[in-house]
Amino acid sequence: MSEQAIFDVFVIGGGINGCGIARDAAGRGYSVALAEMNDFASGTSSGSTKLIHGGLRYLEYYEFRLVREALMEREVLWAMAPHVIWPMRFVLPFHKGGPRPAWLIRLGLFLYDHIGGRKRLPATSTLDLTRDPAGVPLKRLFSKAFEYSDGWVDDARLVVLNARDAADRGARIMARTRVVSARRASGRWTIEIEDVTTGARETLGARMLVNAAGPWVDRILSEAVGKKDVRNVRLVQGSHIVLTKKFDDTRAYFFQNPDGRIMFAIPYQNDFTLIGTTDHDFAGNPADVRISDAEIDYLCAAASEYFKDPVTRDDIVWTYSAVRPLYDDGASKAQEATRDYVLRVENGDAPLLNVFGGKLTTYRRLAESALDQIGEAIGAKGGKWTAGSHLPGGDFPAKGYEDEVEKLKSRYPFLAASHVRRLVRLYGRLAAQLLGNAASEADLGRYFGADLYAAEVDWLIGREWALGAEDVLWRRTKLGLKFSRAQIAELEEYIRAAANAAA
Repeated sequence: MSEQAIFDVFVIGGGINGCGIARDAAGRGYSVALAEMNDFASGTSSGSTKLIHGGLRYLEYYEFRLVREALMEREVLWAMAPHVIWPMRFVLPFHKGGPRPAWLIRLGLFLYDHIGGRKRLPATSTLDLTRDPAGVPLKRLFSKAFEYSDGWVDDARLVVLNARDAADRGARIMARTRVVSARRASGRWTIEIEDVTTGARETLGARMLVNAAGPWVDRILSEAVGKKDVRNVRLVQGSHIVLTKKFDDTRAYFFQNPDGRIMFAIPYQNDFTLIGTTDHDFAGNPADVRISDAEIDYLCAAASEYFKDPVTRDDIVWTYSAVRPLYDDGASKAQEATRDYVLRVENGDAPLLNVFGGKLTTYRRLAESALDQIGEAIGAKGGKWTAGSHLPGGDFPAKGYEDEVEKLKSRYPFLAASHVRRLVRLYGRLAAQLLGNAASEADLGRYFGADLYAAEVDWLIGREWALGAEDVLWRRTKLGLKFSRAQIAELEEYIRAAANAAA
């Protein structure tokens, strides 16, 4: 094994935690490699409710540290990536005899407003739903509501932007690369990896191994590292349904279900409504997770308790499910299991850091905590730096999205307004690099459907590791909801031809 093949840190897992750790480590000067067996954010990190939030319901379980840290992160992340993260107001309807009394909700929201260092986000207010537009789609039973602040995130893009920034800072980032084995030898890790596309294998070395494989974290320990009787995580399935647009308001709804669970109804991609999530234990291969009929019925029935117009299966245009790898704290119910993260270091002949749990909102803080552990194990390099940083394309003011839209619209007047807004939402200031010297739609190359052209697809292949239509339509963009099967097949053929040409 050559010295060039020895990394300071080798990260397994290309979800938000793995990519966040790789970015932070590379920015501090460590040599870093990351292997993801599928596409980035292809599991848990693209199956979220897509919120940057403190987790109001976690206050019921006395998770005060987690809620406070998450609340503090909302504005940090918004400033770091204002193209893919933005504020959203949430309407929480309540009525006498509901699952939680008004005084308890008010107390929770008071804590929510005051324990997290809120500066730019507006405070909680009270709504009269008989007069406020937020009451229009709801049943008359709901005449009052609280309105509070949290944030929205394009989850899969948050992941790939962290991966891109890590690569720009010198990390070796490998998608579709499986870790076959990881063994300690002579104070180092010897790691065999396999390109799942070609079958080619390679052996690398690392001073420290980070296991951030999400739902597969225990499987990595048992199958790759060779440990026995590994049981660290509790797998909990969460499913969502996407409907034809259920309401016109730009605000989201926070619904309380009679069983004590909560649910969100959120404006999604301008033309749709996202409803979720469920919480129940999952057994099996996380790659095979699918929404069940029972979950569909539950979400439809729960939403129908609030909306005047019932939610039915006929409204559903798409569903998605993911498995949350929660640290197994022995909680009796899936919804009660902690969402906090747990980091465990095994020193041995070469150090191993295992990452359990976590949530999108706290990924940056998790990465900082991981780097503290890495520094203790193999020597510190650099200091904390990500809080004041920007993800690629996000180097503009937190409230500057509309200004960026106007700038891009002025530079490329031939683009439809909706197209400009989408490009700024996905790529921020890098949208101009993507478009280059284009002076007309014809200059953007082949047209595939919706407002997707070859210029954008080529960018995603060359800069963001896209290797298939699914990568482009469901993770890098959300245009899959607007593509026909024939258009998907045409895009797949184009990407395959581009990959063959590159090879």
